[in-house]
Amino acid sequence: MLILHTSDWHLGRSFHGTGLLRAQREVLDQMAATVRERGVDLVLVAGDVYDRALPAADAVEVLDRALAELVSAGAAVVLTSGNHDSAIRLGFGGHLMGASGVHFRTRTDQVTAPVVLDDPDGGLVAVYGVPYLEPRHTGQVWDVDPNHTAVTAEAVRRIREDAERRFGGQEQESAVIAMAHLFAAGGAGSDSERDIGADVPQGPATGNQEGRADCPPEELLVGTLGQVPVSVFEGIDYVALGHLHGRQRMAETVRYSGSPLPYSFSEANHTKGGLLVRTTGGAVTGIETVDWSAGRKLAVLRGRIEDLMDSPDYAWAEDRWCQITVTDPVRPPQAYRRLKERFDGLLNFVLDPDVGAAATKSTYAARLAAASSDLEVCTGFVEHVRRRPATASETALLTSALDESRAGLGDEGSAA
Repeated sequence: MLILHTSDWHLGRSFHGTGLLRAQREVLDQMAATVRERGVDLVLVAGDVYDRALPAADAVEVLDRALAELVSAGAAVVLTSGNHDSAIRLGFGGHLMGASGVHFRTRTDQVTAPVVLDDPDGGLVAVYGVPYLEPRHTGQVWDVDPNHTAVTAEAVRRIREDAERRFGGQEQESAVIAMAHLFAAGGAGSDSERDIGADVPQGPATGNQEGRADCPPEELLVGTLGQVPVSVFEGIDYVALGHLHGRQRMAETVRYSGSPLPYSFSEANHTKGGLLVRTTGGAVTGIETVDWSAGRKLAVLRGRIEDLMDSPDYAWAEDRWCQITVTDPVRPPQAYRRLKERFDGLLNFVLDPDVGAAATKSTYAARLAAASSDLEVCTGFVEHVRRRPATASETALLTSALDESRAGLGDEGSAA
């Protein structure tokens, strides 16, 4: 049997204010093409199917079309809910859709309700879908400690127990596959994942890149409250993880497929796609990557504005979505507009001046206290906010405004 492991579709997501539904449709079409061309029997979606608990109508339509295409291409589908999904809404109609080969696992009582398929090469494949487990609620229901490790360990314990009861005495070998949506300890995060460490949204995780070996030590997020040790999955033949957007291997048979599209500039160097898992005779016998390319690629640029505008070294980024950091010591005039002329996909503009001779070493408060006139206060404020001095025409305009203000004050004098 050939199984396609995917996760984190995030249907309906925008990227710096730019809608991604067209790119999401394109990558899902590529996914369906992979199912047809490779003869995939089963597609797994390990959580965060939607980007919001209340998805927009057009995002729901994209999911409806994608599921129909995957089934038409010859695959069954198993979907679990992630921390972005509303479990109840995502699972609506699940009993009916299961008859068509689309199986939703969005409730804790479905953890021990595997989707069981016959392996064409002999044996069975049992897929246990674990939805995102909110520790405070699930810990109370299962009477375990209210943390991610405890509730995940309890889910895996129940899976092992159920698999032994169902398949332990059978002659056919059974491959046990678990799907889970969580942050595995040692994984490399990106800026587009919602932090689940404290069980409420707190901001993005950090990190980048695709494989653990490629990540600097400071980007390996280990030991926080929201992370689950990989050891809890011992005894499971394959664990299809979701939540982290970079494809990575946590153990030989514990892996993240990553998201099918990049959702932050920290993912600019990711290779996007899924994982193909092969089973034979009730055992996992091979894992390979499959790559997709949809929508505009990303570029992260940094440099002085004249180089960014004129150098041919940046020509490759002209048709990409861009994050550009300008490092001029003094903020260049109309920097965003000028960069937009060359890089029409500029979505995120950052000013990060190089520290050098032109950099101001005193604090703004100190410079304000040292100002000798109203005009110096005003031009100093302009320079502080805009990070470059006021021009001659701006200085003249401020002088005129101050003169008119003083005339209105009469004998009360200067405002300084």
